[in-house]
Amino acid sequence: MEKKTYYITTPIYYPSGNWHLGHSYTTVCCDAIARYKRMSGFDVFYLTGTDEHGQKIEKKALEAGKTPKQFVDERVADIKKLWQLLDISYDKFIRTTDDYHVKAVQKIFKKLYDNGDIYKSTYKGKYCTPCESFWTESQLVDGKCPDCGREVTDAEEESYFFRLSKYQDRIKKLLTETDFLQPQTRVNEMVNNFLKEGLTDLAVSRTSFKWGIPVEFDKGHVVYVWVDALSNYITALGYGSDDDSLYKKYWPADLHMVGKEIVRFHTIIWPAILMALGEPLPKKVYGHGWLLLGGDKMSKSKGNVVDPYILAGRYGVDAIRYYLLREIPFGSDGSYTNEEFIGLINKDLCNDLGNLARRTLAMSRQYFGGKVTDKGENGEGDEEFIAAINSLRARTDEAIDKINPSKALEEIFAVIDKANKYIDLTRPWVLAKENARARLERVMYNLLEALRVCSTMLLPFIPTSPARILDGLGVEKPDDFEKALYGAVKSYETHEIEVLFPRIDVEKELKEMEKLAEEANNPAAPAEEKKEEIPEISADEFFRTRLVVGKILACEKVEKADKLLKSTVDLGNGDVRTILSGIAKYYTPEEMVGKSVVVVANLAPRKIRGIESRGMLLCAATDDKLCLVAPEKDAEAGTEVC
Repeated sequence: MEKKTYYITTPIYYPSGNWHLGHSYTTVCCDAIARYKRMSGFDVFYLTGTDEHGQKIEKKALEAGKTPKQFVDERVADIKKLWQLLDISYDKFIRTTDDYHVKAVQKIFKKLYDNGDIYKSTYKGKYCTPCESFWTESQLVDGKCPDCGREVTDAEEESYFFRLSKYQDRIKKLLTETDFLQPQTRVNEMVNNFLKEGLTDLAVSRTSFKWGIPVEFDKGHVVYVWVDALSNYITALGYGSDDDSLYKKYWPADLHMVGKEIVRFHTIIWPAILMALGEPLPKKVYGHGWLLLGGDKMSKSKGNVVDPYILAGRYGVDAIRYYLLREIPFGSDGSYTNEEFIGLINKDLCNDLGNLARRTLAMSRQYFGGKVTDKGENGEGDEEFIAAINSLRARTDEAIDKINPSKALEEIFAVIDKANKYIDLTRPWVLAKENARARLERVMYNLLEALRVCSTMLLPFIPTSPARILDGLGVEKPDDFEKALYGAVKSYETHEIEVLFPRIDVEKELKEMEKLAEEANNPAAPAEEKKEEIPEISADEFFRTRLVVGKILACEKVEKADKLLKSTVDLGNGDVRTILSGIAKYYTPEEMVGKSVVVVANLAPRKIRGIESRGMLLCAATDDKLCLVAPEKDAEAGTEVC
């Protein structure tokens, strides 16, 4: 059976400066929903991209001593790097400088002109350069731009105009008689701020700058943002090209996710353009609030931004994604503070999820050697606990359908909380002491199932740590929610995993964060190059490390572990070891066999994916290269390195 489609989009971002946590908010939310829909069986198309034309870009490029294309290329490379860092699973990244988009926009503009929906005239009014928007006197707030609050200037310019006023009644009906726009507060804003006074025709071309898509039939004009940027949602699917199969498959969009400052563009201007083209309207636009810092919107120009690279480096990507999705009430403004961010990591990720995983996996190994089945004796609390596990999917489905990832996470962590309380209720350590094996096995099985189902449901939101939990459970990471039910896995063979979220010393960490923020937000004075400080050790400490030459006898990949190789290493005198190394990206098993390597021989044994590793292969590494450390000349296995 053919899958039902789901098309979700972020706004396309304006690459006028560096990217920050505020940009990440919308994209992470869309990513969570896209991943959730994929695991729910939908054929998902997830679009994001960049809006690269306009006077501001032209000006920024000139100031930087670059061409506009050079300038935006650098910014786009940066945002793609950020999306890679945050594990964003987009299906397509559109740039408004892409050739196919340029050609399609020219066709759209010409069609609107030929239909009589675009005409040529002269614009007189107030102009905001940062927003690249014209305003009437009545639209200003205290004489300033109603969007950004900055000063405006008098402007007069020949322009092509879109007959927005023609669609006043249809737009009003769309907003007031359907659920096209959510939440409801945004509907009220559109009606009261724009529709009440009546829509005025919209300038859709410019002659005052050149960095844009030329109007094909009037070369002195470039297509302005309304037609250029907004059309990306259909040009990305092939609209206006020789191959529009994706457009036919995925349009209309199921969800445009946008910040509240651009709701007007997406719920008044964009629908009117589509009406004029005779194309279907998107099913839903959701206008979320802002991520605030110190009560004000994060802004590059204001210098009040939070660097996601700093956060990811210290706390991991899952922590960032979880905070954005869980703590900020969707549809409303949210306020970021370091205290709340660290507090949420400690409470939810460390105490609740991390603690449940650590205790459950440890007890399964302690009491049953990691092997637990569904054979056991039912008892107090089981029925209620199992019911909560089995009803979880329905509750998260409802939350996602309402565009509320925070509620979905709340439901998942409610089950995690029940699991931690179930441990306190059943007291496995007492059952073990009393030798109540049948009851103990059922309790452990119930906990492992809860951990598995919750980890599965968490995958769309925080993809990394749930996958590590599933690995510790000895089960494959699923591609869908089909087995997100109690009893779908009948037996377990668990093994140890690393600590997922170490507890953070709040007071100490806040001081460090303040220091890092000050350095990031005050780059004016060139910082002196700092050499990494490496703590000194004594000669005695060094000589306690035993380094020997090893000969690799055999090597193979570790099942379900893309990065790991398992090497059989001869250290001489009959000492043959199994050593695991995360070097599969750089060496094949075939390349490893026969190599002489340097081994740390007195490293404490460690279990990784259920395999005991006894030693470490020394490597030299940079960010993108790695090579094994080996003796320059042939040396027998067991030769001491000194």
